[in-house]
Amino acid sequence: MKIYIDGQFYSEQDAKISVFDHGLLYGDGVFEGIRIYNGRIFKLEEHIVRLYESARSICLTIPMSREELEQATLQTVAENELRDGYIRLVITRGAGSLGLNPYQCPKAGVIIIASTITLYPKDRYEKGLNLITCATRRPTPAALSPQVKSLNYLNNVMAKIEAIQAGCEEGIMLNEQGYVAECTGDNIFLVKGGKVVTPPISAGGLDGITRQTAIELLAEMGISCQEVMLTRHDVFTADECFLTGTAAEVIPAVQLDRRIIGDGAPGPITKALVERFHEYVKNVGAPVPYQS
Repeated sequence: MKIYIDGQFYSEQDAKISVFDHGLLYGDGVFEGIRIYNGRIFKLEEHIVRLYESARSICLTIPMSREELEQATLQTVAENELRDGYIRLVITRGAGSLGLNPYQCPKAGVIIIASTITLYPKDRYEKGLNLITCATRRPTPAALSPQVKSLNYLNNVMAKIEAIQAGCEEGIMLNEQGYVAECTGDNIFLVKGGKVVTPPISAGGLDGITRQTAIELLAEMGISCQEVMLTRHDVFTADECFLTGTAAEVIPAVQLDRRIIGDGAPGPITKALVERFHEYVKNVGAPVPYQS
């Protein structure tokens, strides 16, 4: 594996950053997860735009133009000869002092990893996930906007621990008012009476790129999707439930807090969307310039 760090490629064994990097010391930085399908990087431009928006929100200057970063990402995938896989694009605050002051970090660090990822067991895509409601709540947007994909994911990690300890693969996170925000790493959708709903971004979840793709594909399928505030009761009484995310893609969920959702199996709209999603991603995206 070849990893890009600040303009150079290193082997996995030689890829290193400073122990004084504020990304390590304080979780001070931003990231994007991006998929590679059939030799193309899916929604690369959209991910790069969101990365720069996250960086701008936390006063972090990325030391490359968007075009340069896009080319570096494409080159990293080509260097690793990946046709299908996952990219982790990380911008750290860079090396500085042991204090919090980010202005003592002269230059941000850029790291690009192109590899593979398996977020959930394969059979869960066929049978559906079991969920719990996490006691850990999503942070209020007044503290940090959920649209900033920061390197500090401890809130999500703690919620993930709860789900795993409960014997589940994923967990729903509520906001301070008790409404459904998102899952630990995915957006959530419900189907009831043939209609699809998902929490609005104002509920405290990320405006996911796969979330937007799902909404667009549903519209093409003649199925509208509305953004509404949701409670656990809405999940309990839904006909279907599915999650979306770059790493997760589109995956059904069939149980919440030991309550069966629908008939306990992936529903027809979920299955149709999964099929349409996999067809769609094979033919779009930025082509990778592999060496012949």
